[in-house]
Amino acid sequence: MTTDDSRRTDDSRHTGRRDRIPRIDPVRWPDVSAPPHARMSGLRAFAAERLFRRAAARLPIAVEFPDGSRIGRLDGRMVPRMIVRDPESFFARLGASGLIGFGEAFMAGEWTTDDLVGVLSAFAADVADLVPASLQRLRSSVLPRHPADEENSLANTRSNIARHYDLSNDLFAAFLDETLTYSSAFFGTDRDAERAQWSDLADAQRAKIDRLLDAAGVGPGTRLLEIGTGWGELCLRAARRGAFVHSVTLSAEQRDLALRRVAEAGVADRVRIDLLDYRLVRGRYDAVVSVEMLEAVGREYWPVYFQTLDRLLVDGGRAALQVITMPHRRMLASEGTYTWVHKYIFPGGRLPSIEALREVATRGTALRPAGEFAMGLHYARTLHLWRERFRSADEAVGRLGFDAVFKRMWTFYLAYSEAGFRSGYLDVYQLRFDKTAPAGTRSS
Repeated sequence: MTTDDSRRTDDSRHTGRRDRIPRIDPVRWPDVSAPPHARMSGLRAFAAERLFRRAAARLPIAVEFPDGSRIGRLDGRMVPRMIVRDPESFFARLGASGLIGFGEAFMAGEWTTDDLVGVLSAFAADVADLVPASLQRLRSSVLPRHPADEENSLANTRSNIARHYDLSNDLFAAFLDETLTYSSAFFGTDRDAERAQWSDLADAQRAKIDRLLDAAGVGPGTRLLEIGTGWGELCLRAARRGAFVHSVTLSAEQRDLALRRVAEAGVADRVRIDLLDYRLVRGRYDAVVSVEMLEAVGREYWPVYFQTLDRLLVDGGRAALQVITMPHRRMLASEGTYTWVHKYIFPGGRLPSIEALREVATRGTALRPAGEFAMGLHYARTLHLWRERFRSADEAVGRLGFDAVFKRMWTFYLAYSEAGFRSGYLDVYQLRFDKTAPAGTRSS
């Protein structure tokens, strides 16, 4: 991918000039508008530069600096090119806040690339070894920590959700397909996913939803709970099967549009959508479906999440979940880490591992794993299609009031996520859990 920033670098990347980098609104973007002060970050910046150069020299990338020097793969092979336009600011940010600074430097235009996914994939594939183990142990003492007001308590969760999902329905409509589905599609096979085009995306989103509804056994008369409404596509498809759907969300913007879509589809008599935390839901359900909502729960609340499913499901009921995951060792190693994604995209979020989900779900509940299906390459392609659409909607996004820094932030977020799935650092699963019924009992 070639970003707008990378197209602007051709005449400036060897000049060392900073006047090519646009001024950034310090009120809207306080930590992006200026790097840490040199006197406060000098030693850390020096250490960060040493670590960065050491890591980049081993990766399949080429890094260029304003003085014409280069590091990385210099053997003539075609590799992604990372262009550092302002090394002093770039290394100051790395030293002050690690990977948060890496992302903020991209938002500020202090580095750019002609292949953002390629550069990020190279780092993601080697993320466990980029920093020596002896220094990784110091991470919690030198890098920023999670703000207390982003913990996913009942008091905080709605504001966490609003910061992402209530940005603007029009913003999401600018890059999502007609189903307005903001989660991984399912294209059929991995080969189908690799070849998929924009015209395939809407049907692939419907196929993903249908696969989950099938796993949950949703049909005529099913009492279905959906945790996390999105913009209503799953409600529509479940109601058309004859199910009675209760969907809950914490996004007022999403709820308003989902209600309108349900009414327009003529299924409002079978769908109820509440602005409600999942922990406050009451009733009994034959099935629960939730798509990429567990990531926003927070690790300390994973047991509560599964206990809630257990409480709401009838004996013999099913839960079908779609969840983004990471390797178990990386999940443990990154425990407590405050990331760029937390700060700018998903406050309070936490990715689980498959092992952690199995363990948490079965401890103290009657839920038992009954099926797992991984489809990481399908998410990589979904994200690629969204990112291309987002780029093509640049003017429309600007008219909605989102500035150049926001657009670079979301370009980075979509590419960062795609790189995670392409490198295998991330995966996405459809999971089924069955609630076992005690011998000789029934519930309703």
